[in-house]
Amino acid sequence: MLAHLGRRILAGAAVVAGVLTLTFFLVQLAPGDPVERLLGPTATPAQLAAQRHALGLDRPVPVQFATWIGRFARGDWGRSIASGRPVLSVLGDALPATLVLAGLSLVASYGLGFLIGVWQARADRRVDTALSIATVTLFALPGYWLGLMLMMVFTYWAHWLPAFGATSIDVGAFTAGAGLADRLRHLALPLATLTLVGVGGAARFVRGAMRDVLGQPFVTTAEAKGLSPFQVTRRHVARNAMIPVILLLGMSLPALLSGAVFVEAVFAWPGVGRRLVEAVQARDYPVVMAATVVTAVLVVSGNLLADLCAAWVDPRVRQGERAT
Repeated sequence: MLAHLGRRILAGAAVVAGVLTLTFFLVQLAPGDPVERLLGPTATPAQLAAQRHALGLDRPVPVQFATWIGRFARGDWGRSIASGRPVLSVLGDALPATLVLAGLSLVASYGLGFLIGVWQARADRRVDTALSIATVTLFALPGYWLGLMLMMVFTYWAHWLPAFGATSIDVGAFTAGAGLADRLRHLALPLATLTLVGVGGAARFVRGAMRDVLGQPFVTTAEAKGLSPFQVTRRHVARNAMIPVILLLGMSLPALLSGAVFVEAVFAWPGVGRRLVEAVQARDYPVVMAATVVTAVLVVSGNLLADLCAAWVDPRVRQGERAT
């Protein structure tokens, strides 16, 4: 188990290094000059050249990359070109909002998806067909489009929920209970958007996994012993069907985080995704690179956690690792 864990950590580190290298050179190839955006159209060529030299942007790209890697390895993530703040502070302020949004969405989408998938696996053909159409439709919807539709209905038509930000401007004057209610109202639309998109894929996968397990001989044996359908599902089917679902949970993190980028941009949610979009627009290279590091590490960590959970749930996985 420890050897397998070590191999997965090394592989994850290689993936993060590859993503960082590719991102750095792609950002450098993107059109636009961060110094021109920073100083404005009235800056003279001498001022632009002096600022590029101060930021180290006048050096060859490989030298810039090597310098950035050296500083990053020492824990120095640099300063934002656009705001002048330390990059760690910029992302440190935004990371909790992303973790709350993505974490709650993951729990809600897989919780609802598991219940819907189990229902489909045991339901008759008409119910299964209706739920399949609904889940496939949700899975196919672009997150940013769904977010805009929810905003149009619940904000501009019904006037029930706020559309932008994590709190109201005057939240500081609220009581503790009113402040919490205000935060939950701001969270509702971005959370609903990510959850509805995730429910479709989770339900489809759970349905398939449940159908595969229901056809196994040990399920027939359990039913022949007189166990009720609920007992068979809980004791025998659900546990075995959870293995591929847990693996899907880890593999869905990249899609969840990439979807969160667009959702945060649509709803002005103050998370890492929104900071990344703003940094790309401003050609703020240090923030783009640091946000890429955070996202890549979260994705690799999610996949590693899914492997460990699968080994914990299924003893056959642990036995297979010992055999290798």
